[in-house]
Amino acid sequence: MSMNSTPRSNRVHIALFGKRNAGKSSLINAITKQETAVVSPVKGTTTDPVYKSMELLPLGPVVFIDTAGLDDEGELGELRKRKTLEVVEKTDLALLVVDAEEGLSDFDISLAAYLRQKKIPSLGVLNKIDLEAGSEPLLKEMREKLELSVYAVSAASGKGINELRKAMGEAVPDEEDKFKIVGDLVRPGDFVVLVTPIDKAAPKGRLILPQQQTIRDILEADAIAVVTKEYELKETLERLGTKPALVITDSQAFLKVAADTPKDVPLTSFSILFARHKGDLAELVRGARALDKLQDGDKILVAEACTHHQQSDDIGRVKIPRWIRQNTGKELHFEHASGYTFPGNITDYSLIVHCGSCMLNRRSMLHRIAQAVDAGVPIVNYGVLIAYVQGIFPRAIDMFPLARLEWDEA
Repeated sequence: MSMNSTPRSNRVHIALFGKRNAGKSSLINAITKQETAVVSPVKGTTTDPVYKSMELLPLGPVVFIDTAGLDDEGELGELRKRKTLEVVEKTDLALLVVDAEEGLSDFDISLAAYLRQKKIPSLGVLNKIDLEAGSEPLLKEMREKLELSVYAVSAASGKGINELRKAMGEAVPDEEDKFKIVGDLVRPGDFVVLVTPIDKAAPKGRLILPQQQTIRDILEADAIAVVTKEYELKETLERLGTKPALVITDSQAFLKVAADTPKDVPLTSFSILFARHKGDLAELVRGARALDKLQDGDKILVAEACTHHQQSDDIGRVKIPRWIRQNTGKELHFEHASGYTFPGNITDYSLIVHCGSCMLNRRSMLHRIAQAVDAGVPIVNYGVLIAYVQGIFPRAIDMFPLARLEWDEA
């Protein structure tokens, strides 16, 4: 991946919901001015959520999600509906599309209520107004019953599309800080040393995504990124000639890096930075405390957002279970989940250990954390857990006041 390309996880997620044949795919094509989505008069053409990344002014990098119609029928239809509703948990802006010829349905009203319940910024879209002349009464009904701002458009003719596009830009919350991984921790001119091991788990020809994004964030902050491997760190610090503002390491090299980094130099990991960037660091620190309460026979879920090629000493399937067993001395049962789906029933687990979530957007990760909290299941991420079991706490979280407060008060 180019360091200049925005990964999907950092793009605004715009999802289109509505009944089959409401014109969702056509609307995406009209908004983007591209033949992005497959269009057909046959109901149910879109069967699974389809993701398309692009640039859209004034929002910048976005990903459109074209979903299957939520009025689909039969056993397969129910499966498609579940897949569509999963999209809600990662949606930054929802467009609820209604067919002007079909009119408003109880289904549309319940969907709008569901989006409000999930606190998803949403807009109503009355599509196909070129085919239905008397749309004003329907527009009024939609605004009243959906409790949304509603825009009348024709995806076929382009009427109303510019107004909708402008409204979309205004509806997405301005969250400049959500792109800050480390930039708020350093000042212009600061040196930041990044320790990036190159081993058999490292992708050939490139750095892993969190490392790329962190380097870019340092440069955006007008600071200076110095990249080295763990066995060259000591020499790098000696030759640097000035004390770095921060050392960031791959979590798996924590012990070596902590030993070679002077105590007066702040130290953390890429994974801990992403725990703050994508989720709730204080809650994940709270989850680390649950290790002390584990009992023989407890079940632990190790969840990863990607489906990377597994190595012989894989971090999620081998190292994390080994470190937890060594730390607790307990006989524990580990189960694993990977990809964009998350187990629906998590109440059987005594702990969830989640990856750094570089492939998830912030809303998705916060939803997973909320699921765990609601179920009363502690959750921790890789970096926080590794720092805890290797005795690097509280140094690794010292620069994050809320996380440090959680640790001190526990």
